[in-house]
Amino acid sequence: MKFTLSWLNDHLETSASLAEIVDKLTMIGLEVESVEDPAALYAPFRIAHVISAEKHPNADRLRVCVVDPGDGTRIQVVRGAPNARSGMIGVFAPAGSHVPGTGVDLVKSTIRGVESNGMLLSERELGLSDNHEGIVDLPEDAPVGEPYAAYAGLDDPVLDVAVTPNRPDALGVSGIARDLAAAGIGKLIPRPIAPVKGSGACPVKVVLEFGKTESLCPAFGLRMVRGVRNGPSPEWLQKRIRAIGLRPINALVDITNLITYDRCRPLHVFDADKVSGSLTVRRAHFGEKLMALDGRTYALDPEVCVIADNKGVESIAGVMGGEATGCDESTANVLVESALWEPLNIAQTGRKLAIHSDARHRFERGVDPAFMLPGLELATRLIVEICGGTPTDVLVAGEVPKPETIVEFPLSEVKRLAGIEPPSTEVLRILDSLGFTSKKGKSAGTYQVKVPTWRPDATLKADIVEEIVRIIGGDKVPVAATPRAPEAAKPVLTLLQARTRRAKRALAARGLVEAVTWSFIAHDRAVAFGGGGDALVLANPIATDMSDMRPSLFPGLVAAAGRNADRGFTDLALFEVGQVYRGDQPEDQVTAAAGVRAGTATVGGSGRHWSGKSAPVSVFDAKADAL
Repeated sequence: MKFTLSWLNDHLETSASLAEIVDKLTMIGLEVESVEDPAALYAPFRIAHVISAEKHPNADRLRVCVVDPGDGTRIQVVRGAPNARSGMIGVFAPAGSHVPGTGVDLVKSTIRGVESNGMLLSERELGLSDNHEGIVDLPEDAPVGEPYAAYAGLDDPVLDVAVTPNRPDALGVSGIARDLAAAGIGKLIPRPIAPVKGSGACPVKVVLEFGKTESLCPAFGLRMVRGVRNGPSPEWLQKRIRAIGLRPINALVDITNLITYDRCRPLHVFDADKVSGSLTVRRAHFGEKLMALDGRTYALDPEVCVIADNKGVESIAGVMGGEATGCDESTANVLVESALWEPLNIAQTGRKLAIHSDARHRFERGVDPAFMLPGLELATRLIVEICGGTPTDVLVAGEVPKPETIVEFPLSEVKRLAGIEPPSTEVLRILDSLGFTSKKGKSAGTYQVKVPTWRPDATLKADIVEEIVRIIGGDKVPVAATPRAPEAAKPVLTLLQARTRRAKRALAARGLVEAVTWSFIAHDRAVAFGGGGDALVLANPIATDMSDMRPSLFPGLVAAAGRNADRGFTDLALFEVGQVYRGDQPEDQVTAAAGVRAGTATVGGSGRHWSGKSAPVSVFDAKADAL
């Protein structure tokens, strides 16, 4: 989950430093995997004035530019951009700087006999877009000599947080801000969503059609916005989308991406003029196919939930939309969809079709059902503000579920499970700040805790204790030694675990180095070592050369020895103790030990020796290892 610091500040009023925020996030269970500081990446780049731009004497398409980077110096740059001209304001990169968009390190050079001491950059070279038709042309009032990152708003730190599968609410910036506010890092900024008044009923009807099978869509919200102008999204929206690694597409699509990351509410937009008749949410039929927005065609079956119109399937529900009804610059009328999907079916569909989209990532973990319609209202408001248009009323098919989980929670559970005893006022404050509501229970010291709709993972007393402990801080949990039993300790390792350890120690004692290789290997290698049967072929391999479960440890070890030899390490002794697969039944999975010696890697050592030429390894070395 990526977001920028300024984006977080839209939901959290805080004076905490970036380092404090990072530390607190990790402490409360939202581990920060990385922090990108684009200011450092763009530090060498300055806004510069192009004093002159003359035709290169030895090349028709090149221009010799004299640049003032703001310090009064005159620097000569050779550039091939067609829009380079005298008097323009651009972005200058001096010699010695790194160009992020191309990965090139600039050096002083001579181009067709003319010296060049840096570069005037295009958007692609800055890593901002794919546009490289010309250099960046800034307004006349751009401050010459100032860092370009500060001027363009590219100095906003980007945090990448590892979100565990049980925390779907943390896949939105608002959810992360709520946790930080509960942990004392600032104050949560309430951002209520006012409904947008519609003008008339939505002309496109929606039917949930699952027959006698289980419904895969509890509720489906839809509204049309007529008369939109769908072009590039505003600069602030493009910056926000681009900062987290997404590519701006158009205003309508960018708005849905923004709400997905901001509120953990995936949405979809259809070009209403490309939809034929009403929409039907149903299971796919055998033989149906869909050209999706990623340009790939997917074969569907009844295990896949789809959205279809009178012509056929238009979207893989909760996973990815179809290309035929996608929105582009010609879109004038748009259908905005906000729905709820059955999480397990979304996960199965994503795995079956090998699609991992932002929508699937959230729906399979469980989104907040109570935010289905507010999310639709938020999208409508942004569309009207950015693209114009007139919305209709909201159409809802099905019924939005209202989950209500109440946990009878004794305060004594915190002491029993975590070893700490915070005041009851602090416990109630933490729960309230996280969205849990509490009232006194039937017995003394007990509270009835109502779980918020965005926390489907909290169902037990232990879950409530976990919330309290992670906000208070795991470092507050006292360290206590496990009392030693008076009798002698009993063995805890199983026979297989003990044998595995003895095998590893024996092989390591003979000079072999332990390796860990993939359990998946290429089909031809599996066949060569006695495998390759249909039962051990993966349905969804992560790569074409990892298609089969290994029948032996040797393919991985031999390949590892080969890779080392290719890099000059020809004398190598490796071993591995791991699983091999002789069939698809539990008893066909066994633990094996294997070793490989190459070059001169004998038991006595490897490489050259003062007493004479080293002998290569032989079958007798392998026999000695086995014995």
